[in-house]
Amino acid sequence: MSNRDTLFSAPIAKLGDWTFDERVAEVFPDMIQRSVPGYSNIISMIGMLAERFVQPHTQVYDLGCSLGAATLSVRRNINVEGCKIISVDNSPAMIERCRRHIDAFRADTPVDVIEADIRNISIENASMVVLNFTLQFLDPNERQQLLNTIWHGLRPGGILVLSEKFSFADPVVDELLFNMHHDFKRANGYSELEISQKRSMLENVMLTDSVESHKARLRTAGFEHVDLWFQCFNFGSLIALKAGSV
Repeated sequence: MSNRDTLFSAPIAKLGDWTFDERVAEVFPDMIQRSVPGYSNIISMIGMLAERFVQPHTQVYDLGCSLGAATLSVRRNINVEGCKIISVDNSPAMIERCRRHIDAFRADTPVDVIEADIRNISIENASMVVLNFTLQFLDPNERQQLLNTIWHGLRPGGILVLSEKFSFADPVVDELLFNMHHDFKRANGYSELEISQKRSMLENVMLTDSVESHKARLRTAGFEHVDLWFQCFNFGSLIALKAGSV
């Protein structure tokens, strides 16, 4: 049972920028379930996509793996030989817990858990790459380069799963979905104080893009088949496929 997220339940005198530190890692499973609509669906479906796309003797990358939820979903669903999963995060607190989570389950597919900046990871012989709510924390000027690197490291027939919080060009829609997300958080027991303090801390570190911007970047990187496969309010996930037969 994960610890309940009460990090922002009391007023914080000086709100700094958001960091994935020890305190966040401790309550992360509860926080993400109560803050990200559709999160468990996305994690389950990443497993289903792994079953369909992971090729024998290839690598899977989970970039920004946090506690390893996507990694575990992929590993449970790999049914081919000779694969390895490489899970990367730059938060020491997340990596430490991720290793414990992964070690708790026995499986044939080995997992390398690496504490590193995902921008410095070389992608090689990959049949699947997962960016699950990760790209939004990178400087917008560095996002295209990462997607280019992923495309080059994917084998033909490989898949990238990109989950993000979205912004919308239509201000009426943008505001409606923003407000519905806050309704979702209230329904999950967050107070107005918790919602506003967390939003203030994330403002400078999580810069969202529109679905159209994501699609344009993915096509620029070289992906021939790109589309949204899941959306709930202003959260969702895209798939990008590299052409060519397996």
